[in-house]
Amino acid sequence: MGHGSSGEGRLRRLVHELVKFGAVGGAGLLVNLGVFNLVRHVTDLPVVRASVIATVVAIAFNYVGFRYFAYRDRDKSGRTREMTLFLLFSAVGLVIENGLLFLATYGFGWDSPLQSNVFKFLGIAVATLFRFWSYRTWVFRAIPLRGAVAGAESMLAAESRKPTPKQRVS
Repeated sequence: MGHGSSGEGRLRRLVHELVKFGAVGGAGLLVNLGVFNLVRHVTDLPVVRASVIATVVAIAFNYVGFRYFAYRDRDKSGRTREMTLFLLFSAVGLVIENGLLFLATYGFGWDSPLQSNVFKFLGIAVATLFRFWSYRTWVFRAIPLRGAVAGAESMLAAESRKPTPKQRVS
């Protein structure tokens, strides 16, 4: 197989990862918007506070989905590190998402229910790009491919079977 098939394999894995990330993210989007609208409907909280509550609920939901579905095959050895980084990058995403809503609501006065949902959705979209990059790069790190590990192990085994210079002389 040539160089192109290696690139095709990487592309296929990336598409597969994007689909799983999208499935969890899509469910998280529904949770986020559902909680947002529920909180807005049943409380008198300001729009951005309601949004922050919804984002926090969605972050918890998404962690479970990412860890046990989208990235279940990734390294699980450092759960404290993973959770810390997940919360850190999620907090940055929360600021991106709700910063856009804050700007629309208080900067431009766009605070009707429809406008709030549109800007909440746009904020989620922008934050999702950041989250995808940061989660796959820093939080849910890939485990080396089994084939690469097996290849390295067989090379080491073959190397250890070669006679040393001292053994050749005797």
